[in-house]
Amino acid sequence: MDTLTPEQITDLLANLRQEHRDLDDKIQRMAANGEDELEFKRLKRRKLQLKDRIAKLEDMLIPDEPA
Repeated sequence: MDTLTPEQITDLLANLRQEHRDLDDKIQRMAANGEDELEFKRLKRRKLQLKDRIAKLEDMLIPDEPA
C-alpha cells in the first residue's frame, strides 16, 4: 500500500464505512426478501473485506506507543 497521509486515511475510512453501511442495508433487504443466495454471499464476503480494511486503516492512524 502506498504511504498515505492521515487526512487521506481519514477520507478513505469515511468512504469505506459508507460502503460498508450501504452493503449492510442491501444485505438486510435481500435477507428479508429471500433474494439470490449467491449474490447474498458475495455481498457478505465484500462486507467482511471492507471491515478488515477499515480495521487496518484505523490501526495506521493510531501512533505506536513506546515500550
